[in-house]
Amino acid sequence: MPVQQLKEYLDQAGVEYMCLSHPTAFTAQQLAHHVKIAGDRVVKTVIIELDGKMAMLVMPATWRIHWDRLGQILDTDFIDLADEQEFQHHFPDCEVGAMPPFGNLFGMSVYCAEALTRQPELAFAAGTHTESIHMKTDDFLNLVRPIVLEQGFVRPGARRPAWLKGRARRAESLTDSHAANLAGF
Repeated sequence: MPVQQLKEYLDQAGVEYMCLSHPTAFTAQQLAHHVKIAGDRVVKTVIIELDGKMAMLVMPATWRIHWDRLGQILDTDFIDLADEQEFQHHFPDCEVGAMPPFGNLFGMSVYCAEALTRQPELAFAAGTHTESIHMKTDDFLNLVRPIVLEQGFVRPGARRPAWLKGRARRAESLTDSHAANLAGF
């Protein structure tokens, strides 16, 4: 979907948006830097393979996927990052890596990190690495109707939960005692 088609779709939907041109941004974090807005308001679009079907994950640019937890939340045995060669035909007029987060327009389910829904506005690649769309989050949610997920993502600087820290210490202790046992042989 080239930028013009996306603009036409948004115009037909009657939503307000702004299209900006900027230096080349190959990542959502670079986009945030170029347009000078917080990474929490810039959408990172990730294509995943979920039980053999392509799906779209959208999350803040600064966040990352917690694969094990996401698999549990989506109740699947198979979830993986999709290969660009396998999904680029779904986005024929988009530059690879610059897909807008409108999976509904490309026949894909869209899963959205709940953190994005708390932002007043969002920015995202508009099909190219040099243009982005900025719009109200509510308008995005009404148009895309994503499945909102509260878990399955890790925010930057997040501290490990206390129960997980305890598990790491126990594992470290077990490793130390195992090493001590081996040293005695």
